[in-house]
Amino acid sequence: MMAARDRAAFADFVAARSGALHRAAYLMVGDVGLAQDLVQEALTKTYVAWPRLRDPANAEAYTRKAITTTAITWFRRKSWYGERPADQLPETSEAGHADAVAVRTSLMDALAQLPPRQRAVVVLRYYEDLTEAQTAAVLGCAVGTVKSQGAAALGKLRALMGDQLDLTDLISKEVPA
Repeated sequence: MMAARDRAAFADFVAARSGALHRAAYLMVGDVGLAQDLVQEALTKTYVAWPRLRDPANAEAYTRKAITTTAITWFRRKSWYGERPADQLPETSEAGHADAVAVRTSLMDALAQLPPRQRAVVVLRYYEDLTEAQTAAVLGCAVGTVKSQGAAALGKLRALMGDQLDLTDLISKEVPA
């Protein structure tokens, strides 16, 4: 059983980092509900592993790896492919943002068309701003794999989006609630 001190440290970690973890998960799966489920599952895995973590400062890296590997596993399941976000977005009350919303929607649609590993590389490299070495560590692969997956992902995104591709849309870190 986890000591009260460890439970408090875990609760502090969740309170401080759950928003950032949810944003990363959303970009990986492209659906708010699935992202919430993904973060919950990853935090459950982190909670179980908490007493074994040598340095609680590494808890975020452990949780991000759990998010990434769980998302890739979900995408590999045949049953998951039947679920897709709605084709029609709810109306927004803010005027003047129609073009920005259209570009972000196009980017999210293009991101959803990438294979899970390529999507994970794009999210970790450009959204989370991890280095190639850090991304490789999270994904459990070689740096060369990160480079090749990243190049393939960007090539596919450019083909899908053309002149609309602007990774600052991904980097803005705004995720629907």
